[in-house]
Amino acid sequence: MNTLNCKVLVIGGGPGGYVCAVRAGQAGLDTIVVEKARVGGTCLNVGCIPSKALIHVAEKHHVLTEAARGDSALGLSASAPGIDLSRTQVWKDGIVEGLTSGVAGLLRKAGVRQIEGTATIVDGKTVRVETDAEPVTIRCEALVLATGSVPADLPGLPFGGAVLSSTDALGLTERPETLAIVGGGYIGLEIGGAYAKLGTKVTVVEAAETILPQYDTALTKPVMARMKALGVAFELGVQAKAHDAEKAVLTVARGDEETGIAAEKVMVAVGRRPVIEGTGIESLSLDMEGRFIRIDTQCQTSMRGVYAIGDVTGDPMLAHRAFAQGEIVAKHLAGDSAHWDKRCIPAVCYTDPEIVTVGLLPDAARAAQETTATAVFPLQANGRALTLERKDGFVRVVYDKQNELVLGIQAVGAGCAEMAGEFALAIEMCATLTDIADTIHAHPTLGETLQEAALSGRGLALHI
Repeated sequence: MNTLNCKVLVIGGGPGGYVCAVRAGQAGLDTIVVEKARVGGTCLNVGCIPSKALIHVAEKHHVLTEAARGDSALGLSASAPGIDLSRTQVWKDGIVEGLTSGVAGLLRKAGVRQIEGTATIVDGKTVRVETDAEPVTIRCEALVLATGSVPADLPGLPFGGAVLSSTDALGLTERPETLAIVGGGYIGLEIGGAYAKLGTKVTVVEAAETILPQYDTALTKPVMARMKALGVAFELGVQAKAHDAEKAVLTVARGDEETGIAAEKVMVAVGRRPVIEGTGIESLSLDMEGRFIRIDTQCQTSMRGVYAIGDVTGDPMLAHRAFAQGEIVAKHLAGDSAHWDKRCIPAVCYTDPEIVTVGLLPDAARAAQETTATAVFPLQANGRALTLERKDGFVRVVYDKQNELVLGIQAVGAGCAEMAGEFALAIEMCATLTDIADTIHAHPTLGETLQEAALSGRGLALHI
């Protein structure tokens, strides 16, 4: 058996793992990263990037469909569009391949050794890796756990056949006529909305009485309205029970009453679970917070020399959170005093329209202090939104009335995701309403809506 030694060993080459490895390598630390598949993790290979590719294709198809129906307000006309999803998959896979190759190149450039195989943790300093060639034992001074997460299934709807995970749904080469989405969270609504634009009859099944429960009604109402306009049906307050593939029917229950929903395919999107079982992490007896690994502000676990980053450390399960954690661990191992001191983590839901939230939502802000207020600017008063044919939505600023300090910023609207960085920067820099209102924003842009909301909060509304 081959034995290797290193300073830093990273288990998992996803967003957190590869960033940590690259930064550690750049700092001159002897680093090895182990990944059983392609580097880039769920986000790059079967999550964030592929889903945005599908959303883009679906929007193009929808525009052509409207033109073919004569519904284009722009005067566009077209023949009824078709789509070859197998070609779409080739295009999507080309993007993924380019990005994963780029990540592998970054690791090589930083001097990081890459091993493809399945890792099993023996102890806090030793890992065994099964490779296609021979088993490898790796001994390290610092171990970084970045094993990620996988889609969670349901007892009555295990993945397989016509019951799809989000990964499966993103890989379809034929469009289903009917699709049931079990779960009204962001993953289900993003993919469900995309297939609706491709012509699939989509039904969203959610056990709660509302979609996107982490957001307030003001943010979710435009999404619900748009999806209904796209032909998406909603079954709220019901439990998904079982799927009959031959009859293409999903059985759902509301109390004791059961009904059937037409569903050639069923996508289960009820959340994700951390990859811990079967990795050997259990043998370390780390302190846990529920099913997640507990960490401190430097991402250290309860065992000295063992760190954890990304989805295994809990919510929010976001790639950019993992990026930041990977940076912190690498800096710490290189002798820096880096620790988690972020004021906010942007969250984007790529539904149609998109939802962006940064910092505190209104209810959370009011619970923390009584002097909070909100200022809202509607997209229907923004010139750029009107030229994009999408006036549904708004930008909202949550602030402290005593000192104008911005506590949170939210938006719902087509294209609003691109404003997430400005929203986050404002909060990280402790911006006030005056700071934002007095900053010149380019015209015509959607970004003007943030300035307008800040002006409104100061009682100086200009365009409303």
